[in-house]
Amino acid sequence: MLSQKTIEIVKSTVPVLEKYGKDITTCFYQRMFTNHPELLNIFNHANQRQGRQQTALANTVYAAAAHIDNLGAILPVVKQIGQKHRALGVLPEHYPIVGENLLAAIKEVLGDAATDEVIGAWAEAYGVIADAFIGIEKEMYADAKEQEGGWEGFRNFVVDKKVKESDVITSFYLKPEDGKAIAAYQAGQYLTLKVQPESEEYTHIRHYSLSTSPGKDFYRISVKREDNGVVSNYLHNDIQEGDIIPVSVPAGDFVLEKKDAPAVLISGGVGLTPMLSMLHTIAEQQPEREVLFIHGALNSKVHALKEEVAQLADSHKNIHSFVVYSEPTADDREAMNFDKEGFIDAEWLKSTVANNQADFYFCGPVPFMKMMYKILTEWNVPAENIHFEFFGPASELKESTVTA
Repeated sequence: MLSQKTIEIVKSTVPVLEKYGKDITTCFYQRMFTNHPELLNIFNHANQRQGRQQTALANTVYAAAAHIDNLGAILPVVKQIGQKHRALGVLPEHYPIVGENLLAAIKEVLGDAATDEVIGAWAEAYGVIADAFIGIEKEMYADAKEQEGGWEGFRNFVVDKKVKESDVITSFYLKPEDGKAIAAYQAGQYLTLKVQPESEEYTHIRHYSLSTSPGKDFYRISVKREDNGVVSNYLHNDIQEGDIIPVSVPAGDFVLEKKDAPAVLISGGVGLTPMLSMLHTIAEQQPEREVLFIHGALNSKVHALKEEVAQLADSHKNIHSFVVYSEPTADDREAMNFDKEGFIDAEWLKSTVANNQADFYFCGPVPFMKMMYKILTEWNVPAENIHFEFFGPASELKESTVTA
């Protein structure tokens, strides 16, 4: 339990954290990786280079300070981060390392403003926050291990099939090397892979959304080849059928909710992967629930799994599929294999979806997600009916949104 004085000191630093938060977290990661390079085996190097991880952590620190007198307010964020920590293998012994380097970074960036009193208050507050994470993650580790088909840490899976879905997306079907049962998951969750390309000094861990419904004897992920993506290029170029990939138990809090209201699944690019898992799940478990599957892509060359969606729509009267191409090819125009040219905009969405009381899910590139969020909030869609997933560290969909 924090003293009132500690709470007041920490809350007094909120304006400073808002201004210098990213400077502090950038300094923090530099210090921590210099002092503990072994942690580079856990953290996503690309997110570090792009600054996304620093921004996400800065938002988390800011939110923790702002709600230090009511940490229950950020419990959803703690659980969301805890899901990723469990999937990555973040352990209790890592938290003192993080705390030591975070406090040192605050002192380095703020200089004289970071008095002994301020650092002492933050040290005490960090201990409480760390304990919250450790407690929640302990339960998550236990659930992952003890559930039917579950396991601890990373387990070897064999690439049973490798299927090219488009010019940029390939699916990998993974079965357990030991032939035993595998853990169930919820539609929308992700699988975490650990690989080490020969050219890399450290292991690389990535989360990839599961792209089909649960209840099978395999996992499927559908991976987009990124221009400078170390892991995605390694998977596309080097991993072949029969190869072994260590994975952890599926995780994530972006999941399909079982409701009667129509579901609207909106995706951009490779953001269709969790949407496809949801679509299959509704088809199998809620055959009477109306669902609109809306996908935006550049054109048919990069549009993955189109035939799979079309087959679901053709065979299920409750499923309606719409395709939006921003730059259709000449062949696309001739075949008229899309429903709208351009982007998913407010006018078109409102003309396609019957009303704003549906349950909306969306995923894709950050600019796409910002636009979807803007459209849905301006359309007065109830907040509890808006669900979204970031690939990588969470960003802000609007200026006043604090995420982690």
